[in-house]
Amino acid sequence: MSAFKVVNKSYSFKTQGEIDFIDLSDKVQEEVTASGIKNGIVHVFAPHATGVLILTENDYALLNDIKTFLEELAPRHRTYQHPSNAHSHLRSVLLPPDKTLPVVNGQVEFGTWQSLVFVETDVYPRKRTVIIQVMGEQ
Repeated sequence: MSAFKVVNKSYSFKTQGEIDFIDLSDKVQEEVTASGIKNGIVHVFAPHATGVLILTENDYALLNDIKTFLEELAPRHRTYQHPSNAHSHLRSVLLPPDKTLPVVNGQVEFGTWQSLVFVETDVYPRKRTVIIQVMGEQ
């Protein structure tokens, strides 16, 4: 019988500013491998009001389309009641701050073209952290 295990890790990184994309796929796989968990799930959470996680193809043209999409939905230069970065908060409410992925035989099960990408929606560079929680059987 395999033992159930839970491993929690934090990973910090820097963003370049508004609508920056950071691919976390390799880091998440690295933490799953280090955990020794063979079958279960990995949950990744970004504890930020203006930072979100998406599963998408990490393609330069597509990421530019996503940037344009977010800019059109919540334009920076519009009148808002929040004093400085309301558009950043509005962009982040459209997308979740977390993702859960299956772990099968020690591998994170991404779709063929999927990557786990952090999206910075705030107006200036930030130090960001995600919490990576791996749960399952060894």
